[in-house]
Amino acid sequence: MLSIQSMAYFLTAALYKFVELPDFADLKAPLLDCCNNNQVKGTILLAQEGINGTIAGSSEGVHAVLAFLRSDPRFADLVHKESFSEKAPFYRLKIRLKREIVTMGVPDINPRLMAGKYVKPDEWNKLLDDPDVVVVDVRNDFEVSMGTFEGAINPKTKSFSELPEWVLRETALRNKPKVAMFCTGGIRCEKSTAFLRTQGFDEVYHLEGGILKYLETVPEAESRWEGECFVFDERVSVGQGLKPGNYELCRGCRHPISQEDKASELFVLGVSCPHCHDSKTETKKQALSERQRQIELAKRRNQVHIGARYDAKEKVDGDLD
Repeated sequence: MLSIQSMAYFLTAALYKFVELPDFADLKAPLLDCCNNNQVKGTILLAQEGINGTIAGSSEGVHAVLAFLRSDPRFADLVHKESFSEKAPFYRLKIRLKREIVTMGVPDINPRLMAGKYVKPDEWNKLLDDPDVVVVDVRNDFEVSMGTFEGAINPKTKSFSELPEWVLRETALRNKPKVAMFCTGGIRCEKSTAFLRTQGFDEVYHLEGGILKYLETVPEAESRWEGECFVFDERVSVGQGLKPGNYELCRGCRHPISQEDKASELFVLGVSCPHCHDSKTETKKQALSERQRQIELAKRRNQVHIGARYDAKEKVDGDLD
């Protein structure tokens, strides 16, 4: 039987590292050249505090970019997570210079020095069962609605920058001696736990490698994950073993939509879904209908239509996780 790796053409690699990069702007051009030369697409954020990105392409191309990054001593121990798909996860390449690689908006937070304690995926279930632990899903509300760990608190934030205010007012965090946090790939957790430590929380933990590493390594029979995990690319969501999930994107608002959403009378392919139908003007709907017509026309001609791309910035301020 063929494995998913042998059947699928596109390799996706998610990566991040908090590290001092005073010359981060100078890294953009050579990294851009390396990705283009290897036909690798995706989004990479560079800031003084480090690097954060998700890239995809052929296995050889992606590993060439990773090798290029690790040739810089500051990225020598860069960790990445891999998954495979038959569909291209990205339609273009973006390398952006940012103030933060994940936007919290709180100065003087240094995850390199202040982050909480890592918990390996195979130890996470034990922490979930600890009666002295408060478990928090630090992702945005629409992500949590697609899947989470049972019993985890949902802060119901629309963006990561809202989390500090929630921490300051949430009394449930102070009812137990330990706080455990998790997110998609780990980066938001590192900043979140670092922030908690500045607020006087002593026993703070986070899931190493995030949900993606948990889904990749924990056997399905032992998994405590419920639902699917949103990812910032054309796969939209993944499930156990990082297999592509069942969600798609509404091309009218970029919100993830389920099969139930697609069955709604408010869903119009390329135009609207139950999340955005009532907020769009007729003029906007007509423009989107024309765009969808052009996309379908391009498909019949076996042409690529860039209008189908997904821009993660429209969901969470350009941050990847």
